[in-house]
Amino acid sequence: MSPPMNIGIIGATGNIGQRVLTEALSRGHHVTAFTRDPSRIPEDRRAVSWRQVDVLDAGSLVGALSGLDVLISLFQPGNAARDLNDTLERSISHPEVYAMAARALLNALGTHPRTRLIVVGGAGSLERSPGVTLADSPEALRAGLKALGLPEAYEVAVRGHRDALNVLRLSNRFWTYLSPAEHIYPGERTGRFRLGGDQPVVDAQGRSHISFEDCAVALIDEAELPRHVQRRFTLGY
Repeated sequence: MSPPMNIGIIGATGNIGQRVLTEALSRGHHVTAFTRDPSRIPEDRRAVSWRQVDVLDAGSLVGALSGLDVLISLFQPGNAARDLNDTLERSISHPEVYAMAARALLNALGTHPRTRLIVVGGAGSLERSPGVTLADSPEALRAGLKALGLPEAYEVAVRGHRDALNVLRLSNRFWTYLSPAEHIYPGERTGRFRLGGDQPVVDAQGRSHISFEDCAVALIDEAELPRHVQRRFTLGY
């Protein structure tokens, strides 16, 4: 078992973030959870230190990072767990926000060079064939969004996530990027999944899927034992 760590979570009230927080606490880690809106802090999380932060403001982040071993960013505009349509609309209107957040995080880490950063992004930048991503294939991307019940206009946000990954790839900080499976949903914590690199992990039926709970397991695994520093990884069943 890993020694207790100080883990920061941006987006701790979101779909994945809630599970990451629970997983980290269950392993004995101290969690600092960051939020834009303190009024939304749940009262039943007394074991967590809650702090307000603006992920787009490097200056705001600098003070918040003090003492952290790892910062996990699950940043999304809005809160998809409470209002998915609002998050979709914000992402479509301002797809550049993901790259902006990546730059702010990297700039803040300049004053905390030993803190590791794990960013959770999208699956659209995974390669469908060598060197070709879903984000680069408009027809396949639109078909994929339709299958997931997402609007076609969301394709700009998919490319926004890809742009954020490219920002990280130009950095020499201790960053890691997780592209979850294409279909991610509330389910069970099984602890049984497979990891991959730049290509989707698919099951025998060709499906790329993972539960929020097992995504959280993979994130805390990476926090405890870094295997993908300055690299992207993915996972699936």
